[in-house]
Amino acid sequence: MSCACVGAAQLGSEAQKRKYLPSLGKLQKVCVYALSEPDHGSDASTLCTTARKVSGGWGLNGKKLWPANSSFADVFLILARNTSTNQINGFIVHEGRPGMQISKIENKMSLRIVQNCDILLQDVFVPEDDRLPGANSFQDLVNALSIARVMVSWISIGIAMGAYDVSLRYLGERKQFGAPLASSQMNQEKLVRMLGNIQAMSLLGWRLCKLHDAGKITAGQASLGKAWITKQARETVALGRELLGGNGIVIDFHVGKAFCDMESVYSYEGSYDLNALVAAREITGISAIRPASRSYSPTLVLNIECTEASIYLAVVIIKLISQLPREDKEILLHLRITPRHSSAHEKKCATLPVFAISLVSVSETLFSM
Repeated sequence: MSCACVGAAQLGSEAQKRKYLPSLGKLQKVCVYALSEPDHGSDASTLCTTARKVSGGWGLNGKKLWPANSSFADVFLILARNTSTNQINGFIVHEGRPGMQISKIENKMSLRIVQNCDILLQDVFVPEDDRLPGANSFQDLVNALSIARVMVSWISIGIAMGAYDVSLRYLGERKQFGAPLASSQMNQEKLVRMLGNIQAMSLLGWRLCKLHDAGKITAGQASLGKAWITKQARETVALGRELLGGNGIVIDFHVGKAFCDMESVYSYEGSYDLNALVAAREITGISAIRPASRSYSPTLVLNIECTEASIYLAVVIIKLISQLPREDKEILLHLRITPRHSSAHEKKCATLPVFAISLVSVSETLFSM
């Protein structure tokens, strides 16, 4: 809900904001953000749901996984790949559209109150007016994702606070060996650790909000906050469950439920590992998410020989590659550039190294050669 509202506010037109945000802000309508897919979770930038231009609008085809509360949502913000540009676009889809099928994911052991669903899209028509004009690439979605990670951080802090509150009261009331459990040195140390985690998490969460308000927050900062806060919250609720002993797994005491819920929060809006790598990429300037040295089989090999007019060559290659379906496929380029003034019998060619170029950075790489 939060990510959907932020996405609509940041990427929607003024007319769309006037139409949707008032009712969403008052919780009169429920909005769903549909990004993840069965085969694309952490690597959501390579999503496969497609948006094809048709008369009067767009036709959506594909599958979405996990969108929360889809079973009773009024509006869906669906991300799909534009078949013309290969870029990710955003679309507002209303509940009940022909071709959209929603099925609830059953047998969850965590966040059971949230109705996560599968969504199947089969030629779902979306009018042109319901395309988000500000969503023209995955990078356009990063700001909305960053704010969602800050929000999830505060959810974690709230869960940890609740677990601490229940644990403190329980230890004061429960007696063993003729004394309250709170009189145990080991139990007191755990309470202090829990409270210390909560204080540190709260300060980091506050700092992230101040950065956001000032318009200075980065994706790396948001990811660092989400990764570290959820990690500490996970430890905190585990300590609470431990302090309650056998009662820690009984729903009536709430801590066991918080323990299970925290497992989901630790993973969604980017897993701990993914967010840690996003933060580390910003710190080091080196991405370990898609290392250039990994083994792969290229999906296309281009062998080109030309004169030194490399700028024109670069433009031609970029134009060719931009027309390919973009599922993070890799291109192998063999470029042989013949010096412009060489004679016919003097065919010495300067051979450039072979480059494995991700489509995401193809233009930057080519123009820097």
